[in-house]
Amino acid sequence: MMRTTLIILLTLMMSVASGAETVREFSGDGNELTPIFTVQSPWLLDWRLDGDYDTLVALDITLVEARTGRHVGRVLHTKYKGNGVKLFKEGGSYQLRISSTFARWRLKIQQITDEEAKLYTPRRSN
Repeated sequence: MMRTTLIILLTLMMSVASGAETVREFSGDGNELTPIFTVQSPWLLDWRLDGDYDTLVALDITLVEARTGRHVGRVLHTKYKGNGVKLFKEGGSYQLRISSTFARWRLKIQQITDEEAKLYTPRRSN
């Protein structure tokens, strides 16, 4: 019974995840202010960080309001290779200010539905 429930839940999550519409993709290996992108609420930032070193990589991402240049807030700060997803509940026109050290990064901005946003569960660090 539990295995069947788990399979149904995973299938539902995979079908919902595939419904996300990619708005923009960015990649690089240095510091950058991305081009402007416009999203409706809710939306996701899907990020991936890689590098040639295990401990020397770093990535900082801040969200900037495109029209005014106003710093909205820090989105991500990590010193470890990896990946993740961050949910945003405010739409608008934005840019991402990226600062990286010894890292290759790839970012995907994805438009999602309210139903998809309800399935989002942030990871908790130990």
